[in-house]
Amino acid sequence: MKNAKSILAVGAIASSLVITGCASTQNAGSNSSTATKVGLGTLAGAVLGAGISKATGGEKTGRDAAIGAAIGAGVGAYMSRQEAQLKQQTAGTGIEVTRDPVTNNINLAIPEAITFDVGRYNIKPHSFGALNQVASTLSQYHQTQVVVNGYASIEGNAHANQILSQNRANAVAQYLVAQGVSQSRISAYGHGATTQFGGSYEPNRRVELTILAPQSVN
Repeated sequence: MKNAKSILAVGAIASSLVITGCASTQNAGSNSSTATKVGLGTLAGAVLGAGISKATGGEKTGRDAAIGAAIGAGVGAYMSRQEAQLKQQTAGTGIEVTRDPVTNNINLAIPEAITFDVGRYNIKPHSFGALNQVASTLSQYHQTQVVVNGYASIEGNAHANQILSQNRANAVAQYLVAQGVSQSRISAYGHGATTQFGGSYEPNRRVELTILAPQSVN
């Protein structure tokens, strides 16, 4: 009976936070998909809080789930605002910004044609403006970690492409650091030609930034 009451309490609290989050988001002029993502963060936080409490033998599952729900809602809203700002700043540049509704991680896909010449890892000057805007947002939302992933074409020497992909990831990471993003927040990895898309080589020539959602926000 006690467990049933805890579950009902969790559901009620999580639902109220979802409604509050949706109302706040809609009042801010965002679309329904953003509200949904915030709601999903709330529910995910509630489930996580309850699960941790139960796994550790806690007797206050309802309380812990409510705390988790509040944290999840806060993280969802934090990442939602960052996503919206990044989309606005990169509009028309060819950079694609998406957010995972489950993890809240934000992904920025930056095609080779925007950032590098073929076979090179020197960032093109006309990309500086967009990357400066991205760096500004990353500095503002400083509670996230950033993973820079470099990819290369399957064409040519595999070892050379691996080195190229790592150098491209390093170049973007170093540029962001030069623009004020803390180096301790950034990791860079080259993946060579390990990931292909739609049977085409061209989309694989790119750098991706994954902005990892924090466990909580202050």
